Amino acid sequence: MSGYEGYSTYKHAQSKWVDFIPNDWETLPLKFIVKIRITDGPHETPIFTDSGVPFLSAEAVKNNKLDFTRRRGFISEYLHREYSRKCLPKRNDVFMVKSGNTTGNLAMVETDLEFNIWSPLALIRANTDLMAPRFLYFSMLSNFFRNSVELSWSQGTQPNIGMGVIENLHVCRPSLDEQQKIANFLDHETAKIDTLIEKQQQLIKLLKEKRQAVISHAVTKGLNPDAPMKDSGVEWLGEVPAHWVTTKLSNRFIVQLGKMLDDKKITGEFLGEYLRNTDVQWGSINTNNLPKMDFRSSERERFTVKTGDLLVCEGGEIGRCAIWTDVSECFYQKALHRLRPINSAKDSSDFLYFVLFTSVHQGRFLSAAEKATIAHLPAEAFRRYIFAFPPNEEQVAIATYLKAKCDAFEQMENSIAIQNSLLKERRTALISAAVTGKIDVRNWQPPKPSTTTSKDV
Repeated sequence: MSGYEGYSTYKHAQSKWVDFIPNDWETLPLKFIVKIRITDGPHETPIFTDSGVPFLSAEAVKNNKLDFTRRRGFISEYLHREYSRKCLPKRNDVFMVKSGNTTGNLAMVETDLEFNIWSPLALIRANTDLMAPRFLYFSMLSNFFRNSVELSWSQGTQPNIGMGVIENLHVCRPSLDEQQKIANFLDHETAKIDTLIEKQQQLIKLLKEKRQAVISHAVTKGLNPDAPMKDSGVEWLGEVPAHWVTTKLSNRFIVQLGKMLDDKKITGEFLGEYLRNTDVQWGSINTNNLPKMDFRSSERERFTVKTGDLLVCEGGEIGRCAIWTDVSECFYQKALHRLRPINSAKDSSDFLYFVLFTSVHQGRFLSAAEKATIAHLPAEAFRRYIFAFPPNEEQVAIATYLKAKCDAFEQMENSIAIQNSLLKERRTALISAAVTGKIDVRNWQPPKPSTTTSKDV
């Protein structure tokens, strides 16, 4: 990496995952640098309690940290003692996810809190006579180690890597003193990168909040700050422009729920592609590899979608919606509402899209949702919702304004996301270079904290 010097001499690493290492380094399988044999948690499903000892699984490994808010639950002290005979996590242990979609993800234990883990997590404990725990952690975050994991896991319905495989994955080993210096360097440098990433994440959050505020204001107050206002009669709407009409959704749009899926799906009369809840995301509709079922002649008009129709999720993220812009014939199933203006010269689906966007992000549909295992918004309840509608030309102007604003917000968010991606790549590259000896940081010193005097002030 530019800005850092390398070591004076290198040798072949004698490893299929690492090419060259400094002359006085070596590569070793994990099994030779651990204090105890690599193990995992119980393979049985525990009995969870309302309180007790936190019990973690793969989902608690988030962004290379342990997130105790994502615990699977609590277990009793008795179960904790039983499971601890096999595996008792301690500070400086490294966890690696060994099964599931996040196989290979890592976290280090940075607490003295007692807890236990489930079988998807492998526990790796460094022998501190041979390996500094933080150096081991950074080594396992490197590109070469991640690649070795991915090349070694078995692929069934999900990735999986056995502990017998993990223990034979290699890491590099300089002297303990050098390991600690490298770990100190990486702690400092990665913290700076992480701070930048966090600031960028906060900026994206602020942009999303700003976008929601802009949309909310436009669809409830309009674009003219000098317009006379009136009480809408709806608490969450508050005041709206005096010339807007406040009325039930059913007075302006036809709300039609999609076709119920039957067991057979295909009867042979007319086979057509249909949209599902997951096909409708905010502002976009998937049209690739859609499933098919029969729509009888009497159902084709009732359950078809036409250009300009607004498709709204009836369950899941209730109210998530997008406008159908395709010209091909397509249908939709019961997990979706189809909204069509009663009078297209009077109302705009584009405007209503932004109204629903605001309603969803303010949680307006949750109180009307029927909650079974999954919340749903019945058509009858949806039709009764009251919204404020300006004249058509104003609806079009507001929608046009918001599209331009949202495009600008999206461009800014995408630019920040690209910067974050580059920062994460730099972080991984820096770690990889340091733990394989591509850069020499033995003489690195942390910057001295700045001091001020009364004269400086």
